Amino acid sequence: MSLINSVSLVGRLGQDPETRYFPSGSVLVKLSVAVDRQTSRDEQPDWFTCELWGKTAEVAANYTSKGSLIGVTGSLKLETWSDRNSGEQRTKPIIKVDRLQLLSAKPQDADSSASPSDDYYNGTDF
Repeated sequence: MSLINSVSLVGRLGQDPETRYFPSGSVLVKLSVAVDRQTSRDEQPDWFTCELWGKTAEVAANYTSKGSLIGVTGSLKLETWSDRNSGEQRTKPIIKVDRLQLLSAKPQDADSSASPSDDYYNGTDF
């Protein structure tokens, strides 16, 4: 039997991407994505931490910022650690992104030589 671990979200970044470069040449970007959840009275945001590696991470680092509308597809992983103070096991869900879609308009400070129809801003997957 084949089991499925697939997550798809569309939301806005709550802060600028957090980028880390490693001596090996690898790139890691962490994003905080807000997705509205309908309640009986109003909409409440759910916050998700997304992790991107490699070329996809570079695109996120260079072409997204706080408020950017993005779509992500990936898998759910659970990050676990021991709390320093209590010693209790803690768990945090992380979306490991395989595919990124940039859905916002191009930022004003982006490279002026690129046209408005640049692939980074027309829903192309990365």
